[in-house]
Formats: sequence, C-alpha cells, structure tokens
Amino acid sequence: MVIVDKISALVTAAFGLVAALAWNEAIKAIFKEIFGTADAIVPMLIYAVVVTITAVIASILVARQLGLMKKKLM
Repeated sequence: MVIVDKISALVTAAFGLVAALAWNEAIKAIFKEIFGTADAIVPMLIYAVVVTITAVIASILVARQLGLMKKKLM
C-alpha cells in the first residue's frame, strides 16, 4: 500500500507540473490581453495567491478523501 501511495503522489505531481507548464503561455497571453502587459506585477501576484489557495484547498480535499478510502479498506 505504501508503494501505491508514493507512486500515486508522484504521478499526480507529474501531471500537475505538465498541466502548469501547458497553461503558462496561455495565462501570460490572457494577462497581456487584459492588463496590456504580461509584466504587471500586482495582477500576477493576485493571480498567484488565488491559484495557491485553490491548490491548497484541492490538496486538502484529496487528502481527506484518501484518508476516508483507507479507513473503508481497513
């Protein structure tokens, strides 16, 4: 079970990285369209904070569900 947990975590992290890289240019283009430049620091910081909070909440929810699934299996 430990190996499966570790592999699952690694695969999830890998997919997250690939998705983040794929969206990077699209997000830059959106910022350039809305704010006129991709270098606008305040909007970029706000975006980073919102994405970070969303990622933390999603991680907590996934961890809780994994915990519930483990309890059901035991």
